[in-house]
Amino acid sequence: MTKIIGLTGGIGSGKTTIARLFEAEGIPVYIADDEAKKIMILPETIQLIGSHFGQSVIVNNQLDRKKISKIVFNHPEKLKELNKIVHPLVKKHFDNWVKKQNSPFVIKEAAILFESGSYKYCDQIITVVASEETRVTRVMARDKCTKEAVLDRIKNQWNDSQKTSKSDYVIKNENLSEAKIQFQEVLKKLRNLY
Repeated sequence: MTKIIGLTGGIGSGKTTIARLFEAEGIPVYIADDEAKKIMILPETIQLIGSHFGQSVIVNNQLDRKKISKIVFNHPEKLKELNKIVHPLVKKHFDNWVKKQNSPFVIKEAAILFESGSYKYCDQIITVVASEETRVTRVMARDKCTKEAVLDRIKNQWNDSQKTSKSDYVIKNENLSEAKIQFQEVLKKLRNLY
């Protein structure tokens, strides 16, 4: 049976970079955030979210992402409500995806692997870490947003020590060349295990 390796890290830690390294090695990678975005544009998902959050979050048969973001980031209980809708749909999609893979293990990259409870379905977990300063700088450059906006997003995620305490491997991603060396060590261990 295909083993599931969870790959997570706080916003701006560089987990997607590590995911791309796995892909380059021929390991199947599922980027949960990307798949969730695709699921959220399906008509049935839009209607489900509209029935919970009100029809004002739907504009021209599409979700008004800015309006939803404003709602969920200011009200943690609303974020939980949204996650209760989206996470089961992503899990079902992921389970079907895994069945189609022909690999001893796959990578499930998810920003909120722990927060969503998805880590319980993983055989092993890799957490990517970087200093808060590095993460803030990366996200500000990537998303063209303020430091305060990044710090708000960081506050909504588990901190690194919470994540690493439940992880099998930790990759420090302050600079790519060092992260690649650590990645190769982790990959070697996984290939020896599976």
